[in-house]
Amino acid sequence: MKNLYYIVMITFLLCLSQITRAQTSSQLTGSVKDAKGVAVPFASVAVVQTSTSKIVTGVTTDEQGAFAIKTPAVGTYLLRITAIGFTNFDSSPFEVNNAEFSKNFGTLTVQEDTKLLKEVTVQSMRPKVVAQADKMVVSVEGTALAAGSTAYEVLAKSPGVFIDQDGNIQLNGKGGIQIMIDGKLTYLSGKELQTMLQGMSAENLKDIEIITNPSAKYDAEGNAGILNINLKKNSLTGVNGSVYVGNFYNGMSGYSTGGTLNYKKGKWSTSANFDAARRVFYRNATFTREFNTDSSSSRQVSTARQEDVRQVPSLRLSTDYDITDKHSVGVTANLYYQDFGSNFKTRTFTSNGNPETDSLITATNLINGTFSNYTFNGHYMGKLDTAGTTLSADVDYVMINNNGESRFFNLYQQLKTGNSRLVLPGSDNPSDYNIFSAKTDFTKPFSKDTKMELGAKVSSVVSDNDLRFFYNVDNVHIPDVLKSNHFIYKEKIFAAYANFNTKLSEKWSLQSGLRAEKTLGEGNLLTTNTTFKRDYLNLFPSIFLMHNISKDYQISYNYSRRINRPRYESMNPFVFYIDPYTYAQGNPNLRPAYTNSFEMTQTLKSKYIFKIGYSVTTDFIAEVPEQYPEQNRTVFMQTNVKRYENVNSNLVLPIKISKNWDMNNTFNVAYQDYTIEQKERSLRNKQLSYYGQSTQNIQLPKKIRLEVNAFYQGPGAYALYRISSLWGIDVGLKRSFLNEKLEFSVNVNDIFRGQQIIGKANYNGNINEFDQYFGSRSFRVNLRYRFNKGAKFEEKKRNTNLEELNRAGGGGGN
Repeated sequence: MKNLYYIVMITFLLCLSQITRAQTSSQLTGSVKDAKGVAVPFASVAVVQTSTSKIVTGVTTDEQGAFAIKTPAVGTYLLRITAIGFTNFDSSPFEVNNAEFSKNFGTLTVQEDTKLLKEVTVQSMRPKVVAQADKMVVSVEGTALAAGSTAYEVLAKSPGVFIDQDGNIQLNGKGGIQIMIDGKLTYLSGKELQTMLQGMSAENLKDIEIITNPSAKYDAEGNAGILNINLKKNSLTGVNGSVYVGNFYNGMSGYSTGGTLNYKKGKWSTSANFDAARRVFYRNATFTREFNTDSSSSRQVSTARQEDVRQVPSLRLSTDYDITDKHSVGVTANLYYQDFGSNFKTRTFTSNGNPETDSLITATNLINGTFSNYTFNGHYMGKLDTAGTTLSADVDYVMINNNGESRFFNLYQQLKTGNSRLVLPGSDNPSDYNIFSAKTDFTKPFSKDTKMELGAKVSSVVSDNDLRFFYNVDNVHIPDVLKSNHFIYKEKIFAAYANFNTKLSEKWSLQSGLRAEKTLGEGNLLTTNTTFKRDYLNLFPSIFLMHNISKDYQISYNYSRRINRPRYESMNPFVFYIDPYTYAQGNPNLRPAYTNSFEMTQTLKSKYIFKIGYSVTTDFIAEVPEQYPEQNRTVFMQTNVKRYENVNSNLVLPIKISKNWDMNNTFNVAYQDYTIEQKERSLRNKQLSYYGQSTQNIQLPKKIRLEVNAFYQGPGAYALYRISSLWGIDVGLKRSFLNEKLEFSVNVNDIFRGQQIIGKANYNGNINEFDQYFGSRSFRVNLRYRFNKGAKFEEKKRNTNLEELNRAGGGGGN
């Protein structure tokens, strides 16, 4: 591993040496802006020969609207600029009279075309998956299958994404994914992340960015990469917005409703978004466990039904103010609340081969509570010069509160004798998180092809978890001090990074970065006055080497090192009661997991992608079931798996069948290899898994849009578990009325009920099996009405990036 660091650092220093490299080639340069002086990114700039009207060369503008084109052969030319939402622009003719000819066109102004923009927005069939240099972008906005759905359901349909038996999100066969919203960490994981995403309406989503190998600019947290959910942004002047209402049925009934109101005038831009929903969820499951010792054997079979109901209001407010055309400030508030209730019923039959001791436990677990997440952000964006130097700053404060109370009704029965007894345990479990984060980012271009990015960040998290366990005896709560405790964890992370981008030649470019993160943590178990501390400094290099073989074909080679820190509650050493035979326990000895990841990505015509990757993780964090035959008890604990290797390949293959029929296909093959050491035994769990997904977007007559999504997930592995294959088919229809203002959609998910999650773990001769169905077959109807009194389209981009929340328990979305 030390040799790897030497290689990385040498490459990093080589990159530094490129910063001052002179750009001596003859070029046509300039920038493209609109009538207000706002840069127009990704506009096409073509060099047209005046005598033949033939395009001889061209480029697209960068994010600052700048362009640089190698000077063509001797002759007379003009520049032609085209961009969506703007009328075409032709420059005055100019003459190239020698090979050293260079010309700076300064600022070229294009005029907006509102009519053209409307036609493109309504009629175009937007691709579902778009390849970019460092990520894949999955379009969500306006799709029929997203209408009435939740963010959790839309994420589950993204290329390479898989939801495991516990509802955790994996990417390309790897766990440890980081979820962000608008570039900000959700600070959630496990059940709390599921709760937030399942309560978040997909109506407000614009797209999902899949970043499998993030650069040093991003936080190093997340071994499998980043899924960044981008919310819709207002881009029209004047007043505009929408209202929607929907109904949901999957055996239980739910609804969703909400609206958006935007106002943009002059230097002010303000948005308000409100959603309210009744989200319903159920699970049918069978759990089979075998407990074996040298002298005994027993078998335990549980059937379960879980029903959850969540009342979810949320409000998102934001306002931005342009101090000048180069400096802007703004504030955002995300207010998310959830009132939840869960009814989890199980019947557990236990037998050891002797009918005299056969027993049955009928358990009803009632869990009620509230969950809230209040996130506040203040931001600044500044353009310091015309060359593209920028400075941005963000300050975030997050308050997360989860108040849950659990009541358990356990009826124990001896089947032979008929004897029974009722036990009534319960618990109250308030938990709070207070999170502060501040960061700044600076970008300095040295030339068209070379720039430097610098940044720093500090974050502070305080997690307070108080579990009060008791038994109900004659309506009196008798505390159980052995199962109760109070745990406080405090953590500070100090980070800084440097990124350098440069062009090595006409065909090769390089980005190299280094991030440093200092972690200080302290856990305090107040019940026993036990304290543990964490103090470590890590370096996280990243390298991105791009080879532009031709205009339509590129190959990139990527390397990055990342970390997955333990979730805060996973380090809490107390025992969580699930049912009489099942517990979950924290592990204060959890260590961070580190991943070295390598990727080669081939991109053809900016839409066909073939990726090959290899990653190796040490101290991978996974849930491992520990079974105790003497008590027929199973305890689930997060532990460090010694080593995890993943080899994967991913293919994105869009096909345009006809003018009105687009098909997007993704395929993934992964080889997973876990090495697990427990109780002086070394176990291996290896599996070749494969995944395929195809989405059809078909424009039918009468302005009806049909969407069909089908996927198949082959057998997989996760720590000790072997997971069986599953599949699903979803269908959605959408129709617009009243000049595209009124939109009606209907969709059916998991039509054939193929998303059954079946798995098995065999550990030290003890077997843990599960067969679960999470109620994904559902029917939805949704109606949305859009209104606007806007004058024209005005695109504005703001960069935000908060990154600490995924291990706590509350998301920054609505």
